[in-house]
Amino acid sequence: MSYKWLKWLILWIPTVAIGLWEYLRHALLLPFISMDLGNVLAPVFVFVITLTLLRALFAKLESMQESLQRERVVKAAFEEREQLARELHDGISQSLFMLSVKLDKLERAKTVDDMQQTTEQMRKTVRHVYDDVRQSIANLQELPIPADLSWMQSIHHLTAEMEQSCGIRTKVEWHLQEGVLSHKQKVELLAIMREALMNVQKHAKAEQIVIRCGSGQEWDAQPAVFCCSIADDGVGAPAEKLYEKGKYGVKMMQERADALGWSLSVQKTDPHGTTILISGGSNKK
Repeated sequence: MSYKWLKWLILWIPTVAIGLWEYLRHALLLPFISMDLGNVLAPVFVFVITLTLLRALFAKLESMQESLQRERVVKAAFEEREQLARELHDGISQSLFMLSVKLDKLERAKTVDDMQQTTEQMRKTVRHVYDDVRQSIANLQELPIPADLSWMQSIHHLTAEMEQSCGIRTKVEWHLQEGVLSHKQKVELLAIMREALMNVQKHAKAEQIVIRCGSGQEWDAQPAVFCCSIADDGVGAPAEKLYEKGKYGVKMMQERADALGWSLSVQKTDPHGTTILISGGSNKK
């Protein structure tokens, strides 16, 4: 029995019960039961009928609600595992692959300078893996954001973590209406924002971050359903430097955006700082 049918039965059973009682009372029982006694017996009759029938329906409804709750928990756990697997693949596994390549290069080194240069590159890769492992462990140790929290609460939770961990002031200007993005798109956008904030924390030496988001019309980007920017006032870096070998943060964000058909660009702002701009359609189905 579906959830919809349960709701309708719970609504109609008391109505049908009182209607049936009134019909029987007036058609068959009126010679035997007075009006006053019939009025007294009517609520008792309805109570007995509804108690008998609705107990089973309410038990079924509670069982369905518990099943739905278990499905939500399983789905949330699966999404967390999927996100962690993607982070491990995009970050740690690629770093380990690069480390193996540099080990091969070290074996082929012919001069001391080549060996020292390759060794230093390997140290940087190991530090990168170490940072990724620490971040993954930190993400696992943190309490997950409850499913019933709103999208804005998730954003503010992320920015609060940023301010508490490294003292960078974070301002949010959010004008995107609820319902524009699907749940999966919200998860991916939040992951992009988290990666962007991590990059600022590691490299930018910034004092302030401003996150802005709104509709494409507000940004004069008519084809786009939404636009979102993460801007910092740090030292800044040329775009080509962010995409060079060994730089995985921007690559991970780009892959997430590409998977959803979004556009992502990194711009060096004047006089200093960096802005990451994400825009695209919702593609909700």
